[in-house]
Amino acid sequence: MQKSIITKKSVNFLAKYLNNASPTGFEKEGQKIWLNYIKPYIDEYWVDNYGSVVGVVNPKAKYKVVIEAHADEISWFVHYITKEGFIYLRRNGGSDHQIAPSKRVNIHTKKGIVTAVFGWPAIHTRKSTEKPPKQDNIFLDCGANTREEVEKMGIHVGCVVTYPDEFIILNENKFVGRALDNRIGGFMIAEVTRLLHQNKVKLPFGLYITNAVQEEVGLRGAQMIAEKIQPNVAIVTDVCHDTQTPMINKIQQGDIIGGDGPVLTYGPAVQNNLLDLIIKSAKKGKIPFQRAAVSRATGTDTDAFAYSNSGVPSALISLPLRYMHTTVEMAHKDDIENCIKLIYESLKNIKNNQDFRYFK
Repeated sequence: MQKSIITKKSVNFLAKYLNNASPTGFEKEGQKIWLNYIKPYIDEYWVDNYGSVVGVVNPKAKYKVVIEAHADEISWFVHYITKEGFIYLRRNGGSDHQIAPSKRVNIHTKKGIVTAVFGWPAIHTRKSTEKPPKQDNIFLDCGANTREEVEKMGIHVGCVVTYPDEFIILNENKFVGRALDNRIGGFMIAEVTRLLHQNKVKLPFGLYITNAVQEEVGLRGAQMIAEKIQPNVAIVTDVCHDTQTPMINKIQQGDIIGGDGPVLTYGPAVQNNLLDLIIKSAKKGKIPFQRAAVSRATGTDTDAFAYSNSGVPSALISLPLRYMHTTVEMAHKDDIENCIKLIYESLKNIKNNQDFRYFK
């Protein structure tokens, strides 16, 4: 493969993909962007009832291998509108209330997007003993003076609220934006698909490139799509914590370094023979990698695939990420490229009808 696998066209796709809002349960528009990008590299595709998208290469093959990411981003729901026109919210996924004050937001309505801000009392008016930002005291101000004015804008309980922050590159090698968790995973599996096609790699099995919805609320999209695909193998990619920034306890979170390569996870849901194949692929391809361990569950779609369909050999390849669940999530370009390479090389090392059982 070429030295740099992320092209200018790739970056343009990533920017368009990240800048589009795809909140949990409302992923449709982002899924369309992703699907349009991979269409030239696949044989067929299908979409399930909740919006998960699967591109298929070699669909007639009986042995099925999945590479998967999740398409949704955290957001908010309009929950309560006061008579004075202030808007209180409920989380849609793991939105961080502490980053909210003074942020601009987009409220998605049938009439279009309404701009609003998270209001917060001025520092001059707050006492040191007053509460910090919490879900029950942060609120939106859309410039209205009454509940009726808010409703005339098309805003009602249940409207979804997202941040408008867009993709940027810092210092030429740090990709920054909201929703890298985990649309950067969707980008990476799309790039794997592109490389397989451009390098004319003929896999001996069916490849199911899967972008699942609703991970942020309990791995729900992966749970549904795993039952529909009924795969033999699943390689999942998601993000994990780059633990080199201030205020992170490495004893609790592990010692993960952004720029030092993808992270391979050890845990009950990870099938060890598949993990060994990925490690051998990394060593053979001279791809740097790091290791992490989890207790009980990975907390990613790996768990949904692993425990579906009487048990599917599954493994997790993670991208180190700074500032997760903020609007300035940050990943190193080298790690993104090495995640793509590692998935690509691992696929080439899976044999048709490979039996991953520990013993027979």
